[in-house]
Amino acid sequence: MLRASHLELHADRHRIELTPRPRRSCPDCRGEGGWWTGGANPEMEACGCWSDRRELRVRLQPLPAWPDEAPF
Repeated sequence: MLRASHLELHADRHRIELTPRPRRSCPDCRGEGGWWTGGANPEMEACGCWSDRRELRVRLQPLPAWPDEAPF
């Protein structure tokens, strides 16, 4: 896995993925990626600095099928 700029790169023999990361210079979340909202049951609200951007994925090799039954 490689982190460069505002994207995170993951590559293996099955896929290459580029996923967005929160910007450290974001004035809203200050690089945390969001903030907690609510009272008794707080939930994380994602910041738009990374959640509005697309994830890019390129499939390279198909994943091997898992057999339903034993081959013998």
